[in-house]
Amino acid sequence: MNISRILFPLILSGMMSWLISGMSTFKALGFNHHFFSLWMSAWLVSWVLAFPSVMLCAPLAQKLVKLILGKSSTL
Repeated sequence: MNISRILFPLILSGMMSWLISGMSTFKALGFNHHFFSLWMSAWLVSWVLAFPSVMLCAPLAQKLVKLILGKSSTL
């Protein structure tokens, strides 16, 4: 297996879960002196769930794109 097939979703899921958990933590708790540690705690849990989700959902998303755009399009 090509390492990029694992590394790309690992990095993407990390970045997305980092941003979303940060926004969610801020919305729920506001900015306080515990914000950063709460955010990082939420991010680690989110990333553990996000990475396998990306690995499972990416092939389905690729198939849906092909279905929407037609079989002649390439990804």
